[in-house]
Amino acid sequence: FCAASRFIPVPLSSSLSTRGPCRAYTFCMKLLISTTDPTVIAFAQALLDGEGIDSFLMDVHMSALEGGIGLFPRRLMVADRDHFRARSVLKDNDIPDGQ
Repeated sequence: FCAASRFIPVPLSSSLSTRGPCRAYTFCMKLLISTTDPTVIAFAQALLDGEGIDSFLMDVHMSALEGGIGLFPRRLMVADRDHFRARSVLKDNDIPDGQ
């Protein structure tokens, strides 16, 4: 994990730059939203894709462990450099980001 809280290191591709407390071969991702509602996640991903912001969905397969009852929230992550824009997109479309 990166030194900053709630950051996850991701392998760096040649087109991405590094920022913050991360090492040279990674860039950091920040938590954008965490919810048990799959429709909110799908809508948020569609909005972010429309704005050209890459996102990564975590904990997708937890339903296999929980029995499909929606107990564990899914987390939508974005690159640190896109976090401000992504939060603005969610706010403009009345999606609570939980922060």
